[in-house]
Amino acid sequence: MAAAAAKEALPPALGSTSQPPPVFDGTTRLYICYFCPFAQRAWVTRNFKGLQDKIELVAIDLQDKPAWYKEKVYPQGTVPSLEHNNEIRGESLDLIRYIDSNFDGPALLPEDAAKRQFADELIAYADAFTKALYSPLMAHADVSDEVVAALDKLEAALSKFNDGPFFLGQLSLADIAYVTILERVQIYYSHLRNYDIAKGRPNLEKFIEEMNKIDAYTQTKNDPLFLLDLAKNHLKIA
Repeated sequence: MAAAAAKEALPPALGSTSQPPPVFDGTTRLYICYFCPFAQRAWVTRNFKGLQDKIELVAIDLQDKPAWYKEKVYPQGTVPSLEHNNEIRGESLDLIRYIDSNFDGPALLPEDAAKRQFADELIAYADAFTKALYSPLMAHADVSDEVVAALDKLEAALSKFNDGPFFLGQLSLADIAYVTILERVQIYYSHLRNYDIAKGRPNLEKFIEEMNKIDAYTQTKNDPLFLLDLAKNHLKIA
């Protein structure tokens, strides 16, 4: 497991009046937004592998995005993106694999073939899970059958291997793919739908409890009420 680290001093988020960093100067940079769950995946991966001194964080203010980010760094304009070896890569589920494969630190995918295949399946399902959980919120709808089925799927997946509380037993990229989404939907469904996503799902409850003991993840978390306010503003809920 990664060693506990002192809390990192985070750089201020860069807005529209900011100057860009010296792109392609040989520095490896991870461009994130502090409250984006997709960027958070890459951030957690960096932290768990102990790469704070190897991968510099550059925070982007998505509510006041600098034009240079899209023009000079990542044409898609989304976060996360990684500047490494004079190239820019994006897409969070691809990036967590890239960081795990191309940098030193604890491996986040096991050698065991069955576990690696299950990790691939889980990571491939992560986008569909996110859509299933977010769609009723965006549509101002009640908890749907799809939400229940998606959560039940995770509950069952967490019972496949019994050598630890995570999807593959020990912490892996599969856990990182889901935890930042679960962090938010647990808050949103509790406050906006009076629905506890972990109730009756002991594996999921244990998973969340154990993830909250891992510094690499907890150091990336936002205040729950801040995330709730962001969601309310986005969903236009008073």
